[in-house]
Amino acid sequence: MSTATTPQPAGSTATVGSADTQAASLIVGFGLANEEYGVDILYTQEIIRIGHITELPGAPGFMRGLINLRGHVIPVIDLRARFGLPSAEPTDASRIIVLNVGQRTTGVIVDAVSHVLRVDQSQIRPAPRGVVGARDEFVSSIVRLEDRLLILLNIEGVVAFGPCLDS
Repeated sequence: MSTATTPQPAGSTATVGSADTQAASLIVGFGLANEEYGVDILYTQEIIRIGHITELPGAPGFMRGLINLRGHVIPVIDLRARFGLPSAEPTDASRIIVLNVGQRTTGVIVDAVSHVLRVDQSQIRPAPRGVVGARDEFVSSIVRLEDRLLILLNIEGVVAFGPCLDS
């Protein structure tokens, strides 16, 4: 018997097609400081070019500011700053990934969006605790690809920074 369910965010799986098909998730892959990261596609609203960002006085250092996205004011997080990585000027490849997490819409700045991957559950492994360091709350799991690893983010932890600014 063939089943199909809607995928659930953050490391959940979807049953796709028939019983022959392994559970899979779709992941938006992106680069940041020469590493490859990913977020579950179900959190992704859209991917946009970096435009004007209005700075917020007194905001945390990782909070780049606010953007106006078709009439909605959205906070934007600089992932390099959030992860404690060296800063870099945006390039033509840099993007803002607009994410919906709970009742909050937030943008995150990445160096480049690379692809959307279909990842089988068998490729996903828990992140080794302690290896990730003080930022364990940012990493959900590790995805084993043929020739590399992809760090799957716990996007709830990444965007947690206080009261919702877009309500």
